[in-house]
Amino acid sequence: MNSPTLQARDESEWNQFLQQVIHEFGCTTGTLHRLDPADRHLKLVAAQAIPSQLMPIIQSIPVGKGIAGAAAERQEPVELCNLQTDTSGVAKPGARQTNVQGSLAVPMMDGSRLCGTLGIGKMTPYEFSPDEKERLLTIARQAAARLLPAG
Repeated sequence: MNSPTLQARDESEWNQFLQQVIHEFGCTTGTLHRLDPADRHLKLVAAQAIPSQLMPIIQSIPVGKGIAGAAAERQEPVELCNLQTDTSGVAKPGARQTNVQGSLAVPMMDGSRLCGTLGIGKMTPYEFSPDEKERLLTIARQAAARLLPAG
């Protein structure tokens, strides 16, 4: 069982990690979710620039639901060039409240094991390049094993 000090340090480290990723990609918003194998939900670990009214909604996301859930289910990047006008049905209606337009979520994989998801967003329409998608996937893979206990 984690002590509160370890948990707080873990949360602080993940927030710092997320801030660095957001900055590296020139984004404004981001989320990091950890897979809970018990209920197959993605549990929020860190978030940046997410409106307070959405925080309760993104605390626990079923695999397969929303942008992060779709990335987890498909185990591949999910991108929306403009979340505000997207009609694919991937984004949940509440996601528009972020005012994010260009968004990208990737699975955090430790080999073949899904550990969570990492998502970033820009306030302008944006299509992430194949190189940017691969860079975010690489960052996610490198951090994935630290996200879940071995098992």
